[in-house]
Formats: sequence, C-alpha cells, structure tokens
Amino acid sequence: MYRDIVGNRGVPSSLLFINKNPCVEMMYFHSEFSSPDLLSHNGYYGEFGGKFIPEILHETFEDLIEVYKAARADTKFWQEFTFLLSNYSCRPTPLTYAENLTNYFGGAKIFIKREDLNHTGAHKLNNVLGQALLAKRMGKTRVIAETSAGQHGVATATVAAKFGLECTIYMGAIDVKRQYPNVFWMQRLGAEVVPVSTGSQTYKDAINEALRDWSTFMDSTYYVFGTACGPHPYPEMVSWFQSVIGVEARQQILQQTGKLPSAVYACIGGGSNAIGIFSGFLDDKSVQLIGVEAGGSGLNSHKHAARLASKDATVGIAQGYKTYFLQNNDGQMQETHSIAAGLDYVGVSPVLAHLLELGRIQVSTATDQEVLDTLKLCLTKEGLIPSLESTHAFVQALKDAPRLSPEDCIVINLSGRGDKDIFTLANAFGDRSWKEFLSNKIEQLS
Repeated sequence: MYRDIVGNRGVPSSLLFINKNPCVEMMYFHSEFSSPDLLSHNGYYGEFGGKFIPEILHETFEDLIEVYKAARADTKFWQEFTFLLSNYSCRPTPLTYAENLTNYFGGAKIFIKREDLNHTGAHKLNNVLGQALLAKRMGKTRVIAETSAGQHGVATATVAAKFGLECTIYMGAIDVKRQYPNVFWMQRLGAEVVPVSTGSQTYKDAINEALRDWSTFMDSTYYVFGTACGPHPYPEMVSWFQSVIGVEARQQILQQTGKLPSAVYACIGGGSNAIGIFSGFLDDKSVQLIGVEAGGSGLNSHKHAARLASKDATVGIAQGYKTYFLQNNDGQMQETHSIAAGLDYVGVSPVLAHLLELGRIQVSTATDQEVLDTLKLCLTKEGLIPSLESTHAFVQALKDAPRLSPEDCIVINLSGRGDKDIFTLANAFGDRSWKEFLSNKIEQLS
C-alpha cells in the first residue's frame, strides 16, 4: 500500500543551459532546480536534513559548502559537467518504449529511462563526475567513497583513474561477497577496496568507515558521497547532479508522446536515482511520483528496508543528518534485508522524507520474490537486464499499468544494469549449469 498519496506543490522551472548531442538536444539545469523542494533551507528540508558532524570536520564541511555554492553560481562549471556527461558518460540516455511489456499487460504505454546505458552501467556516474570536479577545484589528490551494490564504487574508481586521483572504496564485507564482480573492476581500475567487517557489514558501516578515514586525511582527501543522504550539503549537491535524469526524461516523453506521463517510478535506497528522475516532474501536478523500497521478505517479517512505506521506521539523527531510520526505541540501528544490495540502507534521503511529508511522492514496496518474478519478465519480454535495485520500480509500475488507459503513459527509471547481480540471481533461480561452471572453474584454478 502507498503511504500519503495526496498533495503537490508546483513552481516555474528554470532551464538555462543547452547541451547539444547528435541524437537529441537536451536542456539541463544550470543553477536552479525545477522546484525549491530540492533546495535546502540552511541544510534542512522541512524537519529533515541538517549537518550533525564532529568538530574536527567543521572546517572541511565549510570549505566544501563554499566551493559548492561557487560552482552553482558558475556557468562554466555546469558547462564542464555537461560536456563530460555527453562525451564521457554518453548522455543523454534514451527513453525506450517497452512495446512488449505494454502489450503483455495492457493499459498504459510503458517507457523506460535507460540509466543502465550510462558509462559504468548506472546513474551513479552523474553524481561522481560532478563531485570529482569539485574535488579538483579544492585541490584534493585523493578521493574516498562508500558503496553497497558497488556501482558507486566502480563509478568513483573510474573517475579517479580518469582524473589521476588516488582512490579508496569502503564496502561492507557482506556486500563484497555478493557483488564481487564490481569489486574486481574497482581494483583493476586502481582503487583500494576496504571490506568493512564491523556492525552489519553493509552500507551504513561502509559510511562510518569512510567518515573515519576523512577525519584523518582531510587535507588531501575528498569524500565522494554516493547518495542524497548524509550531512549538508550532500543531499542537495547529489540531487543537483542527478537532476539531469529528470530533465532528460521530461523532454523525451514530451517529444515521443506529446504529453506528460501519468506516473514516474523509481526504486529507493538512499534516494539519488529517485530524486534524479522525480526532479524533472515535481512541478507537474498531474504526474504521480512513485518510489519503491525493498520489501524483502515482507513488511510483517521485519526483514526489509522500508523506511518510508512501513511503520517500522522513526525519525532520528545518525551519520550526520536527520531522517527516517529503521531503529529501535534506544536509537540503535536495526538490521535490514533485501535481495538488492543497493537498497538495504537503514536510512533514506531527507529530501524524499520531506517530499513524502508534503504528499508529493508516494512510496510502496516490492518483495524479493516479486522482484525475481518481474526480472524474469523484463528478460524474456524486452531483452533487458535491470539490476535487482531497479527491478523494484518495475514491480509497482507493472502492477499499475493495467489499471490505466491506453491513452496514458508511465516512465520507469532503470537506474542500473544487472550483470553485477549474476551470482545472486544464479543462486536465486537455482541455475545448476552456473553452479557446475563455477565448480569446474574452481578445479581449473586449483
């Protein structure tokens, strides 16, 4: 079920910079979002957000905020950013009409925003390129990052290689095991990957270790935060860089159909891909914005990562900011569960928490089994391989599509590709040939 599904607030858009591409001309934001809901007020979005940091990091954050504000006011910064998006990351990513899924389910026409076709295979590179440019402006020689599914880690390692920066990636030990293909590529790109074996050995613990590192090496190091969470200015900054997704998607759907979609869908882990695509439609009152969290084994099982769509989360302060966290009465973080490594974070973006309180977004969940069933459909009906994270968005969209008219259209953000999930999926699907292949490979290497 959805939580808080009414309300909206719309304001005029400001599209200021045009990035020309041989395939399609896209307009990108320069200095303003399409809605002030994505701009913080002294670091807050309503009651959420803030900057709760140790004193040792105060000066570092003030320097970052100053450089970020200067970059927002500098047209040349945005031009360099969009040039890299076009010529290095191959933006704009296409908006694909899913004709087979549309015919299979009936109802609304289904369109898919193809962030899986970004360089490195996910939306993460949009944010990393922007933050790497800030690191260069600050004269930093080293970048660090946290990662869960590994896509942010690969993006950070890739950009570090391109810009000639030393790179360290912190990753929960459990995530290292289930996302080892991405670990392999991070290391080949020259990054040091540090498995974090404390706590739950997942994303929140990787963040903790990255913050400890930063506290020690502030002078030389820039922390490339991977999602729209953490202390100010990260939620706003990441939202700004990821807004390119929504700008493109809005213009593309209008070009292809002549009208706005009835709904836009995105999975929600930390929240960066959802904020990215939602940002293009916040002003459009007729467009429902629907985020999908990890339902895991079901909300009643408490083995899930639903911060906004369940009653298990409460407002608290952790890892430098205020938002909904899955925590007990003593404020201790609870264990989370999802088949998708990128969605099992214990907190959620303060921007999305604020938009939920405003009633501008809706949030539902998808269970692990629903995700596996839907992934099979994407594979066999459209020849697409969405990541386990992205497939959560497909689950809800494909439930809703048959209830809509053929005159309607919907957009799903395919935030990343699923080849990284091959070990998890082969096991979940009980693929005996894959197990035999691995056994033979182990024998060959012995």
